[in-house]
This record gives sequence, C-alpha cells and structure tokens, in this order.
Amino acid sequence: MATLTATDADALWAGVDDQRGRTAALLEGLTPEQWEHPSLCEGWTVRHVAAHLTMQQQRVRDAMGFISRHPRILRSMPLNTFIHDAGVMQAQAMSTEQIVAAIRNGMGSRRHNPGLTPLETLTDILVHSQDIAIPLGLHLPMPPALGALAATRRWDTRDTWLASVNHRLPWANCRLTATDTDWSRGQGPEAAGPIGAILLLLTGRTAALEQLAGKGADALRLTQTRSA
Repeated sequence: MATLTATDADALWAGVDDQRGRTAALLEGLTPEQWEHPSLCEGWTVRHVAAHLTMQQQRVRDAMGFISRHPRILRSMPLNTFIHDAGVMQAQAMSTEQIVAAIRNGMGSRRHNPGLTPLETLTDILVHSQDIAIPLGLHLPMPPALGALAATRRWDTRDTWLASVNHRLPWANCRLTATDTDWSRGQGPEAAGPIGAILLLLTGRTAALEQLAGKGADALRLTQTRSA
C-alpha cells in the first residue's frame, strides 16, 4: 500500500465499493439454479464464491471465531484447500439474502484481511465477480483503471507466496498488452486485449483467452488445447 498516494487509495476503495455494489445487485437477480451453478473457481459454485466475498474484512479475532465454529478447518491444508473449505463452510452457514447483505454492508469499509493489502481486496472483488458472472453468461464491466492496478499487483507479486493461490499459466513467456488502458508487461510474443482479460489470465483463469489476440495469445490457446 506504500506505493499508493492518498488519492490513489481513495480511488481504490471507491472502486472496491462500486464493484461490491454491482456484484450484490447481480447476485440479487439470480435464480436458485444460478446460485448453484459452477463458477470459474474449480470446486466452487456461485454461492461458494459469493460467500467467500463476505470474508474480505476479517480481523484476527474474526478468523479465530470462524475457526472455533468450524474446528475441522484446521485440517484443511495447503492454503488453497483452506480457502476452498472456508468458502464452502461460510456458504453453508448463510442464506443467499445474508450473503448479498454482507457484501453490500462491506461498502464504505477500508478493512482488509491480516497479512494482505487493499490491493488484494481489490483483486479479490474484481476477479471473483467475474468468476460468478462469466459462467452464467452475464456481463459485469471491470473499470480499466482498476483492472490495471490489480494486474500490476499480480505481476509484481508473481514470484511471491501471493501467487501460490492461482493456477499457473505460461503467460510469463508473453508480452501482455492492454488495449483499453496504458498497461504492458513481459517479453515475448504479444497477447493483447482488455485489461480485464489479462487480469483473469494473471490469476489463472483461461475463460477470457478468446478476448486476447496476437502470437502470444495463439500460443496460450494452443497450450490449453493440448492440456485439455
């Protein structure tokens, strides 16, 4: 967070609030069947992802309270398994109305989970809202400036533990270039497209690959076809 000015921080949190509000509105319009539809996150339904979004502002005491209510979560390792199981347990404990209300009630708060920064909170809401919308065939716009901020954070932390929660795709061999904002990173054949598609790629999602063009994008698609 030290790299953000006060103005940048204000814009970041305003963006988080906006995305929370629009995500809550999208969720309110879903049918029971859509709530149980598979999300882009392997092993999670839309309900599970939405429930995970209610856990963005947990303090240490909140986390300890969750563990005391669900002690078996301590057997859930490694980290991705812990996150998955916590989301499932949260979803089981809340109604759809409670999930929507919790996401909306987070608007205005600048609290984030211990050990993370507001940039992780931003990435979480931007990406997970797409994890919900895309498989349902719904459109939830991502502001390019916010997508670029999150993409920069993901690029800068690509070799740290923060990247361990994402499925690793061979994007490191490409030059990633946004077509809707001034953002480009990497070396190699180009994969160009909307920053939202690039952010999904950086966080291990292939769902937006068709939005990318260039030799780098072609190579990525070929890799996914071979691994399917």
